Amino acid sequence: MAFGVARHARQRYQAAAAQLGDDAWPLRCVFETLSAIEARRLDQLAAACLQSFGRQPVAADVPWPLPELVPDREVAEVRHSELATPFTAWAMAVEHRRRAFVFWSYVIAVATDAAVQAAAEGFAHDALRDGNLLRQERRLAWRALRDAGRPQSSAPAEPQSAALLESLLQQDVMLWSQLAPRDRELLLRVGGRVPDVAPGEAMLEPAPLDTVKRRALRRAEQLSELYLDDADRATDQVSLEFAQQQAAQSITRLASLRQAAASAALG
Repeated sequence: MAFGVARHARQRYQAAAAQLGDDAWPLRCVFETLSAIEARRLDQLAAACLQSFGRQPVAADVPWPLPELVPDREVAEVRHSELATPFTAWAMAVEHRRRAFVFWSYVIAVATDAAVQAAAEGFAHDALRDGNLLRQERRLAWRALRDAGRPQSSAPAEPQSAALLESLLQQDVMLWSQLAPRDRELLLRVGGRVPDVAPGEAMLEPAPLDTVKRRALRRAEQLSELYLDDADRATDQVSLEFAQQQAAQSITRLASLRQAAASAALG
């Protein structure tokens, strides 16, 4: 089963890399790296099967369909997206290895054969180790993406408290919706509460719309960084999964805010 999952993953990463042109070489490099990782995994699994059973695995060895740990749909969405970056691809790979860890943990829990449990424990450990390495690559890609789009500014430093930043960002989103009512529908996608404001009702804090937008985007970006840092520092699986969930939600929120800002600029 592990061999089949790795083979599917390699085929999908390899196909994605082959279909990306030179204009998308940073993204292509990530898929080529992921394909190479799975190729090494295949070699290791084939060698282990040869040592244990005297032959390499074949599809007929698996008595039921393989789990979809690397869905073709997800890989295709990243490959076809014009907004995809190396960070997007690394984040997808992190999720794939997280699924592998969950799957092998399930096998450990339900297996009654000691040898099967031992093998599943090894695969779960490998998935956790690979996930940690992939998260480091994701973090580096995020920093590169952040630094590439960050203008030189003398703006005062933001607070480092995630709770305080969440509160300040919520106020920014509310004020944004008051200053630009046509953005309200997009801002609702952020996930925060954007209350109805009666005509003529006082604003939270009078400020130019462009200032509010820049401040909201800066705070949303910093929150994403804080949550990614929490994931990098996590010392147990529960803390890791919670931090990853927070980071994923924060990054989605940042994308929605950027979409709102871009739509307003085009409008």
